[in-house]
Amino acid sequence: MAANYVWRALLVSTAIALAACDRGPELPESAGYGPHPTLPEPHPTGAFPYVNIARAVGWPSAGKPTPAEGLDVEAFATGLDHPRWLYELPNGDVLVAETDTPPPSDDEGGGGIRGFITGLYMRQAGANKPSANRITLLRDADGDGVAETKDVFLENLNSPFGMALVGDQLYVANADSLVRFPYKEGETRIEAAPEKVVDLPSGRNLHWTKSLVADPVGSRLYVGVGSNSNAAENEMDEEHNRAAILEINPDTKEMRVFASGLRNPVGMDWNPETGDLWVAVNERDELGDNLVPDYMTKVHDGAFYGWPYSYFGQHVDERVQPQNPDLVKQAVRPDYALGSHTASLGLTFVGEADLGPFQNGVIIGQHGSWNRSPRVGYRVIFVKFQNGAPVGAPKEVLTGFLNERGEAQGRPVGVIIDKRGGLLVADDVGGAVWRVNAAKPGAD
Repeated sequence: MAANYVWRALLVSTAIALAACDRGPELPESAGYGPHPTLPEPHPTGAFPYVNIARAVGWPSAGKPTPAEGLDVEAFATGLDHPRWLYELPNGDVLVAETDTPPPSDDEGGGGIRGFITGLYMRQAGANKPSANRITLLRDADGDGVAETKDVFLENLNSPFGMALVGDQLYVANADSLVRFPYKEGETRIEAAPEKVVDLPSGRNLHWTKSLVADPVGSRLYVGVGSNSNAAENEMDEEHNRAAILEINPDTKEMRVFASGLRNPVGMDWNPETGDLWVAVNERDELGDNLVPDYMTKVHDGAFYGWPYSYFGQHVDERVQPQNPDLVKQAVRPDYALGSHTASLGLTFVGEADLGPFQNGVIIGQHGSWNRSPRVGYRVIFVKFQNGAPVGAPKEVLTGFLNERGEAQGRPVGVIIDKRGGLLVADDVGGAVWRVNAAKPGAD
């Protein structure tokens, strides 16, 4: 008990001390969006990250997010354990990964004092709890926008995240490996043991999620792997095959780096107009409120996007030593900034969906900041595309995830468009999957 008190006291005193740090100039949130965001001078925060946690409290009875005008939102499924990622099967069944951070590895040792304190804050934000390690199947047989059944589809996984069906094989990206299972349409549970395809980088698991997409013909799989540090403070030996999108041949099990220098690439999807792969990337912390913007970008085969040596193209991060000037010269500038510390995770392209004006663009789930004042994110946004590229300012699709006291009722993560044209949003703090569609005429 005494030890717990000491740690709590240290936690509070650290938060108070860090709250007084220089967080950089006050800029409107809009300055961190678009193809040409404002990038002020960095304001490093020192040995510990600045923390401004929105305490996770969940939704009150009958509570739900606030949709944009002309839209409606209802619970597709509730009572889920930290739902993070979504995938729709060809028959319309929806898979949801109920998952959280894997336990520390033997060589991690808990991450020291910094890791311990950060872990406490993350638990306050609704994360870093024992993972359910399962994928649940949600079925809406009558098409009314509410799942009538909820079945445990796969269990005893290892912090599962990305999912992709290729032919009769369902691929699942665990925190440490890509595995596959035989799948038959309509089944509600898979009993077969997993077959390992390849090992994936694990270890410290600062960024543990492994997103997954298949190419349109199913010949290649792409896995997003985040870095094992904020800005290479654990040395680059820890970053082998990390901060990258890996390309995997599921037949030969060969793996290569498709694109690198992406600090934490998460949501991935194919642009239906051009066929290009796009990704949402979480950028580095501890350089102030307004650095560095998260972003989405078209991914080029063999391209380098800066991490850890530079950000948003060739802006050098002086904290990283030694530097690599030759590599910085190759750093590709991202296509569109998504705001600093917004934790933009989910990304899905929208065609002509049942979403009113939110069509022909990208929808992004912004999980929300934990180290910025004031808080940002905690919403689902839309960005219009024209001629294969994002244009204009983002528009809000779902808000209301923070209550009037600044507590997190929910936090959006994965987003997909279902076969009926609605938007599904995984809400890990709220334990729900929300479904958004155009409001019916005459509805209140």
